[in-house]
Amino acid sequence: MKGTAILFLENNNVTFLEDVDPSVFEVIKEQGDYDHCNCKLENKLIDFGNVSPVFWQEEEIDWDYGY
Repeated sequence: MKGTAILFLENNNVTFLEDVDPSVFEVIKEQGDYDHCNCKLENKLIDFGNVSPVFWQEEEIDWDYGY
């Protein structure tokens, strides 16, 4: 089951990665607190920089709710 990875970046931004496999989230989570958190999305290597903490939401996020 796919879900949403929620990443808190060093520059105080938050990144939401929707419709990702749990295996991608695990790769990101294992790299937390390092200078360069890398993962492959849609056949592209993405560098998120320093990421901590990270969270996983298995259910779809209802953006109309007002987050």
